Amino acid sequence: MSKRISLKSLLLLTATTLFLGGCAGLTGNSFENEAGQAFNADQLPAQEDLPKFSTQKAREGIPEGWSFYRIAPYKKNTIYRLENYQGRTVLSANSKTAASGLAVKLRPRSAQNLWLQWEWKAVGAILQADNADSQRDDAPLRLLVAFDGNKSTLSLKEKLTFEMANLISGQEMPYATVMYIWSGKNAPNTVLNNAHTSRVKMIVVDSGWDNLGEWRKHERDLAADYKLAYGVAPGNVIGIALLTDTDNTKSEVRALYGDIELLRKNVK
Repeated sequence: MSKRISLKSLLLLTATTLFLGGCAGLTGNSFENEAGQAFNADQLPAQEDLPKFSTQKAREGIPEGWSFYRIAPYKKNTIYRLENYQGRTVLSANSKTAASGLAVKLRPRSAQNLWLQWEWKAVGAILQADNADSQRDDAPLRLLVAFDGNKSTLSLKEKLTFEMANLISGQEMPYATVMYIWSGKNAPNTVLNNAHTSRVKMIVVDSGWDNLGEWRKHERDLAADYKLAYGVAPGNVIGIALLTDTDNTKSEVRALYGDIELLRKNVK
């Protein structure tokens, strides 16, 4: 693995921790907003619910309740805006050799019986993308779920990775992350490892480009998917983020996100 790819992997992991790392990990002002201005993450409150796009008016800029995160100062920004699309407000993402995302820091809650429900649409394909290859790991649509946990139980290698990420970004990584992706080449329900750490697992929920231009609806059991990815029961859910990125393949894509919701279901 080249140094460039290793650094990018760390930046991707640590940039999202601005909102996903929990209150204890959110310190300093080493991150920037969409305008490139540094701000202090401590001032961001943990929210009870995920703000819906459909209840807001179409406009330029970041949706209310969501916060922009930049992966690295030298990366171009993916452009997010609220659009009136087919009679409702959705979030559009337009990425041209870019990588940045939106996130919500949540009040910690148990992952048991907790489901993530959303819909999204890929308008364009990233033909060169391959999420199993770190040098071509781009996706039109990603949703990240961050989980808390006991970091003292991690291996020495992972502890060193966490320390390196903290040095680079000034933020702590979440204990574990499950990332749902639309993958160009990998089959649905495939679990892919991040190139740099075992503490981020990608689960493919849509695959290929045959369904371009169609709304795809998903409902995922977070505890079950965490066990699928990591083999053990999860800790608390502490944040949600989204990301549309084309920086590795140096390509361009447009995608749409509908409302993203957390649902508590009773088990009979």
